[in-house]
Amino acid sequence: MNILFRVDSSFAIGTGHVMRCLILARMLKEAGCTVYFAMRVGPGDLCDEVEHEGFPVFRLAYDGPVIQEVDAQWTMDVIRRLLQPIDWCIVDHYELDRRWEENVKAYVGRVMVIDDLANRPHQCDILLDQNYYQQAQQRYHGLVPSGCRLFLGPQYMLLRPEFDEARRYAPIRNGQVRRLLLFFGGSDPTNETEKALHALKELDFRHLDVDVVVGKANLNRVHIESRCREMGFHYYCQIDYLAELMAKADFSIGAGGAAMWERCFLGLPSAVTVVAENQRQSTEDAAAYGAVWNVGWHADVKSDDYADIVYRAMTSSEQLKRMSRKAFELAGSMREYTVHPIVEALLEG
Repeated sequence: MNILFRVDSSFAIGTGHVMRCLILARMLKEAGCTVYFAMRVGPGDLCDEVEHEGFPVFRLAYDGPVIQEVDAQWTMDVIRRLLQPIDWCIVDHYELDRRWEENVKAYVGRVMVIDDLANRPHQCDILLDQNYYQQAQQRYHGLVPSGCRLFLGPQYMLLRPEFDEARRYAPIRNGQVRRLLLFFGGSDPTNETEKALHALKELDFRHLDVDVVVGKANLNRVHIESRCREMGFHYYCQIDYLAELMAKADFSIGAGGAAMWERCFLGLPSAVTVVAENQRQSTEDAAAYGAVWNVGWHADVKSDDYADIVYRAMTSSEQLKRMSRKAFELAGSMREYTVHPIVEALLEG
C-alpha cells in the first residue's frame, strides 16, 4: 500500500502537524506500507528531519499564502511523478478543505483528514480528531460525507512508543512539587518559555529541579539555553525522550495541543496556556473535566501569572493529586489496543 502525507511546518504554524503525521507514518511503515511526504519549503520546515526518518519528501517550493487550487495541482504533480497508485492521501492542514480534497481525490484511492478545528467541510473517507471535547460527536455534523468514518477523542491519540513505556512507571502524583517541566511546543512562537523563566527567576525557586524543553524551530532557543545555564536549569533541544521527562516531573507548564494529551496520558498535572485558536476549546473542556488548569490565552498571560501558577501548585497538594487522577482517567482508554485503529482502518481500505 502506498501512502502520501500532505503536511507543513513553519516557525509560524509550529511543528505539531508534522510530528503527529510522523508517528502515523512510522506505524504504517512498520505495517509494510510505502510512505511519502509532500511538504512546503520555508523557514521552520521539517523536510530534512522527515527525510532523516527514512521517508522520501517532495518539496513544494512556492511562496505566499496557500491557494487551494495551486496546492492541489502541486500535489497531483507529485502523485504523477511517483508513477504508482497512491492508495491513501493523508492531509493534515488547516488551510485545505473539501475543494482541495475533491481535486486530489481523483488521483488517489481514498483521502484521510487529520483535523481539530471542525470549521470547514471535508471530502474524505476517514477523519481523525484526537482531542477531547464535551460535544465531540456533534462537531463534524454536516462537514463530512455520510460514509466518512470518524475517529474522535484522545483514545485515538497518535503517541510515540516511548509514551507506552513511560506510562508503565508513571505514578499518580503525590501532590509534592520538586521537579518542574516547561515545554511550550516545538516552535513556541509567542515565547512563553522565556515568560515562565522570568517568573522562576523572580521567585528564586532554587529548590526546584527544572527541565526546560524547546524544539529546533524555536527562534529564541539560544537565549533560552543561556538563561537556563545562568539559572541552573536543565536545557533540552529537539529530544526524543520527552516522555521520560514527563514521567519524572511533578508538575508542568506548557501549551495546549498534542503535548497536553501526552501529559494527561502520563498523569502529569499541568497548567496549560492556549497559544493557538485550535487549542482553545479542547483546553477549556479538559480543564472542565479537571485534568488540567487553564492559564488562558497567551496574549493575556504575563510572567506574574506563571509565578502565581507555580506558587499555586506548590500549595495545592490535594488539587494536584486529583488532577493527576483525572488526567489518567481522561486518557485511560488511549491504549486499549495493540494495533492503532487508524492503521487498521487504512489497511482495510
